[in-house]
Amino acid sequence: MLEIKNLQLEFRSNGRSVRVVDGVSLSIADGQTVCLVGESGSGKSVTALSIGRLLPTPPAYYPGGEIILDGCDVLKASKRELRALRGRGVGYIFQEPAASLNPVFRVGAQIKESLKLHRPEAATDAEVVRLLKLVGIPAPEARARNYPHEMSGGMQQRVMIAMAIAAQPKLLVADEPTTALDVTIQAQILDLLADLKRRLGMSLLLITHNLPTVGKNSDFVAVMYAGQIVESAPARELLRRPLHPYTQALINSAPKLGANASRLANIPGTVPAPGAMPSGCRFHPRCSKARPDCSQNPPQLIEVESGRHVRCPYWNQ
Repeated sequence: MLEIKNLQLEFRSNGRSVRVVDGVSLSIADGQTVCLVGESGSGKSVTALSIGRLLPTPPAYYPGGEIILDGCDVLKASKRELRALRGRGVGYIFQEPAASLNPVFRVGAQIKESLKLHRPEAATDAEVVRLLKLVGIPAPEARARNYPHEMSGGMQQRVMIAMAIAAQPKLLVADEPTTALDVTIQAQILDLLADLKRRLGMSLLLITHNLPTVGKNSDFVAVMYAGQIVESAPARELLRRPLHPYTQALINSAPKLGANASRLANIPGTVPAPGAMPSGCRFHPRCSKARPDCSQNPPQLIEVESGRHVRCPYWNQ
């Protein structure tokens, strides 16, 4: 369904170029759920937006790489091809539904707008109600007449999901769909996405910074740091035995039920800013296992086991 090969993305302004995605490769098969994980600033969202070429050019440029979505070369596609691809080929659930929904239009009208663009034959009130019911909104006929501010955060997110699936996309991109929701609603939204993926036959790219929560909802996980993939593996294997120090640190920093720890583990420092990447391994200033040569030699992403790739020469030491 999706094949990203050695993607490079830069932002250019005032004669200066800053690379924010550097050599990312990722593939998603038909019906597969892939999770892209990393801290804020790692490059997850801009990678996802590149799938539909939603970043304005300029300032965004793609000096190298390929994005093949359902047989279409996205980076070489014309504006007409991109219009057809967006919605029917790839649908997006953006962060912060309260900011993504238009506050002056009823939610039913916003869903119908998506239908008019991509499935004009189905742009009816009945289809809007069916979509709202499909995403688990009670009393969908009444809720279709609500404005976004009249709905809770969880309901707003369900409306965003209804808008994204209205065009019946083959790939659904969910960019941190549980941000700002409480834990119970987060679990409901993740379960809803998994159910819709099965029922509608979609592929799913799930973007999050919370690695432990994605185990049961993902087939494959790619961990991203400072614009690069640092580890990728089948989800269960990665969660059971993380190999890269960054992946290990992400898992260790999550609170665990029943743990009798006086203090949560943390990862010191912050993700480096684009244009200010450290030499050598980009994670070495924050890595508890760093060696002297880690600051000199940029590590390559190597296959260490069948289907497992790690960007660390000391992964087994």
